[in-house]
Amino acid sequence: MRLIINGEEKRLDGEAWTVEKALQAEKIANLDMVSVQWNQAFLDRAAWPMTDLKDGDELDFLFFMGGGSR
Repeated sequence: MRLIINGEEKRLDGEAWTVEKALQAEKIANLDMVSVQWNQAFLDRAAWPMTDLKDGDELDFLFFMGGGSR
């Protein structure tokens, strides 16, 4: 299967891929600090394990970062 993950084309083996499985494959460690955009729409965290991916889908993993001015 071909996916676009954070702007890069990735080829994934196997047939059944979910958003949760893609996060694991990309070795995203701190899931509490990431939001997922699937085909340009934000995806609720509860839907990650049951959202099946299809060839050509786009995923963006967006990470929360602290910071600001002093």
